[in-house]
Amino acid sequence: MIEFKNITKIYKNAVETSVLQNISFSIEREEFVAIIGPSGSGKSTLMHILGCLDTPTSGQYFFEGREISKLSDDELAEIRKNKIGFVFQTFNLLPRATVLRNVTLPLIYSGVPKQKREEIAKSVLKSSAFPEEFWYYSSNQLSGGMMQRVAIARALVNNPSLILADEPTGNLDSKTGDVVLNTLIDLNKMGHTLIIVTHELYIARYARRIIALRDGQIIEDVPREKAESLRLIKE
Repeated sequence: MIEFKNITKIYKNAVETSVLQNISFSIEREEFVAIIGPSGSGKSTLMHILGCLDTPTSGQYFFEGREISKLSDDELAEIRKNKIGFVFQTFNLLPRATVLRNVTLPLIYSGVPKQKREEIAKSVLKSSAFPEEFWYYSSNQLSGGMMQRVAIARALVNNPSLILADEPTGNLDSKTGDVVLNTLIDLNKMGHTLIIVTHELYIARYARRIIALRDGQIIEDVPREKAESLRLIKE
């Protein structure tokens, strides 16, 4: 599904900064991968490239067989809209819009008729076990955990093949974070490829594979049970 070949990213400002250095890996459909590393390791840049939000300085990125660097801006927008569901730490919901309105937004941009998009949004909210009595609440009336579950539902309305979650529990307490993680795990079991980008090692124990970054390089890419980077986690 995903293949990185010698991906390098260099930012050229007053000082040239190499953020990613010759990154290579592949990810199969329905995998659950955690990309971990400390601040400054290149995780966010890697996620932006994975999500077609940024392009590498050199190297090749293939998504479902298509080389991303050869696509137009419109083609990249289509991939982001129809193939990738984004879940962010800060939720990125419209604060005064209802839960249902927030979830239907990607469908509005896709030109889906109103009745159909509400049917899809309600179906996704039900599959996410989001309580129906809160569907018409404004998102700013919800708890952090409920807002993140709305964000997950919004990420699913176009039935993406890939879910990219960037620090999805970063603004949540541990109990609520576990609920959100279990929701993502269930989605992976339903067939969605799941990539979680995080600096929290305890989150990575849920994944089946660990890719660990340090200083823009991969230092480990192994099944979870073999990950030396997780050795401090108590099961």
